[in-house]
Amino acid sequence: MMISADELLTTTRSVRKRLDLTRPVPMELVRECLEIALQAPTGGNSQGWHWIVVTDPELRRAIGGYYARSWQAYYGSGGGARSLFRDDPVRSAAQERVSDSAAYLADHMGEVPVLVIGCITVPGGLPEGNQSGLWGSLLPAAWSYMLAARARGLGTAWTTLHLAYESEVAELLGIPGNVRQGVLLPTAYYTGETFRPANRQPLDEALHLDRW
Repeated sequence: MMISADELLTTTRSVRKRLDLTRPVPMELVRECLEIALQAPTGGNSQGWHWIVVTDPELRRAIGGYYARSWQAYYGSGGGARSLFRDDPVRSAAQERVSDSAAYLADHMGEVPVLVIGCITVPGGLPEGNQSGLWGSLLPAAWSYMLAARARGLGTAWTTLHLAYESEVAELLGIPGNVRQGVLLPTAYYTGETFRPANRQPLDEALHLDRW
């Protein structure tokens, strides 16, 4: 599937309801996407990332269970997309769709064929204060993985709710104590034809020139 860089960047969506839960994903494709992800920048060229690719059905179910529990607590506390922009009918409708799809993914995370967990080594533990320097050495690679997957006909979603049970997932997967998880990327073929750019706020509402 050949698409332009601009189309790739504007149509790589968080795919939830349209993940194909029945079609196996070849490990060769996942490896290709991760090879591309490893070209992303890291602070000091440290490359302290690790990628756990989970395909075992029992492990996926267990991770899905933790994710669902975290979603239920998050949604039950009033969090989630549905609570945002209630005074804007247009944006509120979009938030309802996002919330519905997020709930669907929470119900089916354990059925997604491939779960990719991006991790990073933190020898001295998490730093105090702003941690952008640490996570900036992992998250660009995770986004590159999502772009590479989109280019190969795969859907992904950026998720972090499982981190409420990070220690439990670490024990489940044997992740060492000096390695922290940053993102969970469910990966599957997607249903339907393609994706289109999402509606976003006008640039001038977010743009600041020279000063705020």
